[in-house]
Amino acid sequence: MATKKVKSGSRIARGAAESVPTSIAIAIMAAGKGTRLKSKHPKVLHEVGGKPLLAHVIAAAAQVVAPEHVFVIIGHEADRVRDAVRTTGVNFVRQEPQRGTGHALMCAAPSLSAYDHVIVLSGDAPLIKSETIKRLLEFHLQKKAAMTILSAKLSDPTGYGRVIRKGKSDEVQAIVEEKSCKPAQKKIQEINSGFYAFSVKGLFDNIERLTTANAHGEYYLTDMAEVLRKARQRVAVIPTENPSEILGSNTRAELVDLDRTFRREKASALMAAGVTIFYPDTCVIDAEVEAGPDTVIEPFVQLLGRTKIGGGCRIRSYSVIANSEIGDGVLVRPGCVMENAKVAAGALLGPYSHLRPGSEIGEGAHVGNFVETKKAKLGRGSKANHLTYLGDAEIGAGVNIGAGTITCNYDGVHKHTTVIEDGVFVGSDSTLVAPVKLGKGAYVAAASCITQDVPEDSLALGRSRQIVKEQWAKQKRSAAHADAKVSK
Repeated sequence: MATKKVKSGSRIARGAAESVPTSIAIAIMAAGKGTRLKSKHPKVLHEVGGKPLLAHVIAAAAQVVAPEHVFVIIGHEADRVRDAVRTTGVNFVRQEPQRGTGHALMCAAPSLSAYDHVIVLSGDAPLIKSETIKRLLEFHLQKKAAMTILSAKLSDPTGYGRVIRKGKSDEVQAIVEEKSCKPAQKKIQEINSGFYAFSVKGLFDNIERLTTANAHGEYYLTDMAEVLRKARQRVAVIPTENPSEILGSNTRAELVDLDRTFRREKASALMAAGVTIFYPDTCVIDAEVEAGPDTVIEPFVQLLGRTKIGGGCRIRSYSVIANSEIGDGVLVRPGCVMENAKVAAGALLGPYSHLRPGSEIGEGAHVGNFVETKKAKLGRGSKANHLTYLGDAEIGAGVNIGAGTITCNYDGVHKHTTVIEDGVFVGSDSTLVAPVKLGKGAYVAAASCITQDVPEDSLALGRSRQIVKEQWAKQKRSAAHADAKVSK
């Protein structure tokens, strides 16, 4: 890949001691397979908090530098990974074959060499915060280090490489992997997180000194600490203030733990902003969900994607709402399902309403039990309260849709639109065969099948005339009784 010209958006001041601007890039490791997940999907595309692991890391990185200065290093299923986060505006570097984390930065050297410093993040650690990345960078610049390691102190460090400090200083003597630790070193609780800051010159002047003399025959970025120490370069360490931020996900159980941690933090943030969430551990609330003050979320609710909920709403149990917008003061009764829909202020939904994509429910409108809408606009104050399907429909204000009404929008080849103007009354069990238009103030008699437009203020009946045959039922029973006697 050609060397990228550094733009001003990646430059920051070094601090009070120096005023020379410094260019910063961020590299995110996202080339691995994640074999312990036992999945056909790339590791970094597994989700927590409703988003791929990698998307969380990119979001944190993009708050530190502009996305054009973020480089995602991809390898396994590279095209799928690129497509999943393409809209973020980051760059991509191909690592082929995948020969370790050190090799990943070797592959990225042409893209990173124009910068002064590079921060290295793990694409499978979604809890990392932008504040922590900034703190790592500031410390790295302050110490004028060739390499700065973000560490964490864990009560149980088993399985992690230990950070061996030089005395009590913030300089690193070595990073020792678990299997190579001596008994005394295993008692050290400070571990290497896999997050680093490097001086680009120090990194690429020395990265060729990495070797593959290990069990996997790979180039390990952790070995750069020893390489740089031997080159008399400063290697510093700074502990994270929140150890959970650096946790990755190598197993399904770890993925679930990360998801649980993320969703607890999300629920806590919403409650701090004035939202009431009863039994938050039972709720599934995605990363980009927003909710206004005085909204109440009951147990077992799922709020997914980019759902936005206004203030003073109540979302009752077992409702699932995805990528939808809900205005102020809306009541969502139990068991409603909503996707890519819009609901205006003061509307009332459910129980057990289904709003499919393209549904727009007007201010103060009612969509009741077992009502399904699809690409339907329901005007202000209109009501469809029972057992109804409204598909490809444009419905005005103050309309009453009787129970069991159906808009027949599909002729087997094409979808057609039903237009119902303001103030129309549609009787129960009516069938509206699109394309059809019901004019303002019209009435449709119950159980009608409407196949033609209805003018304003008219009554439409589309059913057979009722015929009553007196005593018919009694005669039928008598005949059946006589036949039974004969058969005996």
